[in-house]
Amino acid sequence: MTSKHTLGIALGFTAGYVDTVGFVALFGLFSAHVTGNFVLIGSELAHPSHGVLIKFLAFPAFILAVALARIVAVKLEASGKSAARALTGMQLLFLLAFMLLGCLSVPVQSTDAVLPLVAGIAGAAAMGIQNAASRLVWTELAPTTVMTGNVTQIVIDLVDILRGSAVTGTKARLWKFLWPVLAFGVGAVGGAFAFMYAGFFALVLPILMLSAVLLFFSE
Repeated sequence: MTSKHTLGIALGFTAGYVDTVGFVALFGLFSAHVTGNFVLIGSELAHPSHGVLIKFLAFPAFILAVALARIVAVKLEASGKSAARALTGMQLLFLLAFMLLGCLSVPVQSTDAVLPLVAGIAGAAAMGIQNAASRLVWTELAPTTVMTGNVTQIVIDLVDILRGSAVTGTKARLWKFLWPVLAFGVGAVGGAFAFMYAGFFALVLPILMLSAVLLFFSE
């Protein structure tokens, strides 16, 4: 397994884990797959309950984080520096804020309260940074936050391999896309169980993983 595969696994696991923690902790908030909140907003508007506001605010938070990542990347690259370390550090800070604000908001009885709202915004911003980084600095990797396109490509490549019509590089691309999908799934399951036992402190694990990315992959 190459270092690129290892990085893809770490980032895929982080996205699945954080997305699930946010979903379980904050009444169905998607932080990594932020457009999924549109479905939940529509559902809650049709059948009013609670949690609409945090899903509305997650989207602009995500957008602003992507814009911030782009501005930082452009400025660093203009000076001949890599943006990988800066973007990873920014994501790490937002994820730390997500965990600390979440811990302060326990017990979360409504996501309309200030602390849960800000915690959700921090989580969405953290994953917005990772989404942006996948297009700005981790361009050699398969996407690590939204898996629909990855699964589609895997199925297409598998069909071509089974048909015997695969072109050069198909198997390599298959592995490139497969590892983040598997890691995302494991992260999603792990995040759900970890939150059951540790609450928002479950986010310590992805924080440690991002710290390792910052140390070993963000040159």
